[in-house]
Amino acid sequence: MRFKKSTLFVTVSAAILSAPTMALNIFVCEPEWKALLAAHAPEATIYSATTALQDPHYVQARPSLIAKMRQADMAMCSGAELEIGWLPMLQARSSNPAVQNNTQSMLYASEIVSMLDTHDHVDRSMGDIHAHGNPHVQFAANDMLQLSRVVAKRLGSIDPDNALAYQRNGEAFRENWRHKLVEWEQRAEPLRGMQVVSYHATYRYLFDWLKMGQVADLEPKPGISPTTAHLQSLTKLDPASFDAIIYSSHQNQRPANWLHQQTQKPVIQLPLTVSEGQSLDELYDGILDDLLDVLAQPAKR
Repeated sequence: MRFKKSTLFVTVSAAILSAPTMALNIFVCEPEWKALLAAHAPEATIYSATTALQDPHYVQARPSLIAKMRQADMAMCSGAELEIGWLPMLQARSSNPAVQNNTQSMLYASEIVSMLDTHDHVDRSMGDIHAHGNPHVQFAANDMLQLSRVVAKRLGSIDPDNALAYQRNGEAFRENWRHKLVEWEQRAEPLRGMQVVSYHATYRYLFDWLKMGQVADLEPKPGISPTTAHLQSLTKLDPASFDAIIYSSHQNQRPANWLHQQTQKPVIQLPLTVSEGQSLDELYDGILDDLLDVLAQPAKR
């Protein structure tokens, strides 16, 4: 059977117009940004270079990571030199213009949030200090609203055909987050003023948001593993000066447990980031549950 040229053109054109839009490939350095982007671009294929139990400071620039970055339409990382030991190598070896610095499709969360602990001068004697500020910004709760706005805008600039969907998803995320902020701050009222010994400055933004304080660190200097001498010095702290010992699920639990044996202060393990399939608000819910279970049991919902 013969088709007229005009009929064939219309048929092919209709097929093209009805074809589904290809989903974005997105590379993220940490799982929290996978969760954030999934809320804005649920159809995207999002690959995280690290897991919930990995320290994002230390990652091998494996060929498989290079391949994933080479395929990416967009990338998102924490920044502030958290990934300085491996991300630049991935960017260079991927030869992908979409994931290079100073492009709309390469997003660093630390460039959006209000950074804590910035330094005018840094040298190696200070330990693993980040001059641009503390990079563990996944717990900068109030800044997630602005991060959402930027993410939605960047997604729309990369994939303009779906810009309206990204905008609407972002609006829904922010509406839910605003409600959750009110809920969390009410629930966390019993934690206000609590003081802890923690491991690294992993929860600096969390403590700042909850009006808690970190009186000492299990590390003698940032990035330096706890030593016997340093842990012994922590036993001299006034027992009334802190309420608990906190460490992250990716960190060695032995220093925290040793200090617990010496001081009888409770130990709380908190997650570093979302687990597989978990949303950001579920991460925050779980962390508040963990803190309240130990530090304010009557306030548990």
